[in-house]
Amino acid sequence: MDSVTAVPHLRSVSAASARAGRLSLAVALVFGALGAAVALLATRQRWSEGTATVAGGAFPLTAKGSDVTGVPAALAIVGLAALVAVFAVRRAGRFAVSALLALSGAGIVVAALTGASDDSALDEQAAKASGDTSATVASFTHTAWPYVAVVGGALILLAGLLALRYGRQWPAMSGRYERDGTPRPRRPARPADPERPEEIWKALDRGEDPTGADPA
Repeated sequence: MDSVTAVPHLRSVSAASARAGRLSLAVALVFGALGAAVALLATRQRWSEGTATVAGGAFPLTAKGSDVTGVPAALAIVGLAALVAVFAVRRAGRFAVSALLALSGAGIVVAALTGASDDSALDEQAAKASGDTSATVASFTHTAWPYVAVVGGALILLAGLLALRYGRQWPAMSGRYERDGTPRPRRPARPADPERPEEIWKALDRGEDPTGADPA
């Protein structure tokens, strides 16, 4: 009786594990792709604003995210590549790529938060605009776009954590080679059909009788 009740229990556990794997895969794909797109979009927007004193007047200055730091955009591309590579590797390789995916997201979060208060890009613009290398930006303010990049990095981080937790249950890309690196055996070639027209012509070219009859 115990063995009979154990079999349905194992089946339900296996089915629940398969559902969790499929759900985590879908969520990780959406989070990873969306996070990379959001982070890349945010780095192209205005992150900070300020003014510089030029010839007795105030000159407005602005800096995009890519002017402040190039780390979020670079890590977004790395994270997107890692998200794709998760399905091309197995076991230890999948764990390493999943960790890279999570670290990419964490790096974007840290870089974006740091860039939100970084005024060095505007200081450089102020120095160029005023012709004074010691000039700095005045009335510095930042926009909400750095925090949008933080959201993108957080989504990539969540995708990496899901890959670390459930990646072993995800499918892998099929290849020509088995796990041990040896090529799969090819199917044997089909025997030639002597009744096919091309085979008859080949037999005639060889000086053979395609009918198989003995010469008189």
